[in-house]
Amino acid sequence: MNRTTRRFAGIALALGMTLGVAACSPAETSAPIAHGSDHHAPPAATADGIDPVAFNQDMRKLWEDHIIWTRLYIVSAIAELPDLDATAGRLLQNQADIGDAMAVFYGDEAGAALTELLREHILGAADLVAAAKAGDSAAVQVQSDRWYKNGDDISRFLADANPAWKFGVMKKMMRGHLDQTLAEATARLTGDWDADIAEYDRIHHHILEMADALANGIIEQFPDRFSD
Repeated sequence: MNRTTRRFAGIALALGMTLGVAACSPAETSAPIAHGSDHHAPPAATADGIDPVAFNQDMRKLWEDHIIWTRLYIVSAIAELPDLDATAGRLLQNQADIGDAMAVFYGDEAGAALTELLREHILGAADLVAAAKAGDSAAVQVQSDRWYKNGDDISRFLADANPAWKFGVMKKMMRGHLDQTLAEATARLTGDWDADIAEYDRIHHHILEMADALANGIIEQFPDRFSD
């Protein structure tokens, strides 16, 4: 078992003991995914003559929502807050929002495929929790490998869609995001509030870099869609 897997196994087991029940995953929430809501594709990306500055800000907003709602889900799960289901639903909605934004440029099929990959990204942690709670170290390793493979699959999907998004760069960004999220969850769970805040700041900085790379790649690939 590698260090990342051991660290997540510790998180999962501690979370299970903290809650005293099986962890509630976004897949199990009763909160509906609000398709057609106000959270969908950025307004700046819905037509030609797009303002590149506004588009970049909209892309940042989507990925900031991703880390904000992930953080709120972690907080609610650990503290057993009553907003857990609603928070999980909003977190999953963000994955659809990102897919919808990409569909504007790459088509509905590609947008749906990315949404599914991002849902797997969110739901993969729940499988790790279940395996760790069962004390099945072999299953923990399998689920951890699947979670990181999903990150690689997202990176490959992006690299195949846009030559500006090099696979090696995307893979490094996605794996960094996963590592940082694990560190944030560990700090939150163990009550290391200084580290918790510091890790979120790192995540925030990193996700803005990633959003900028994605926005710049789209602008480079589709220059005729953007205004001068």
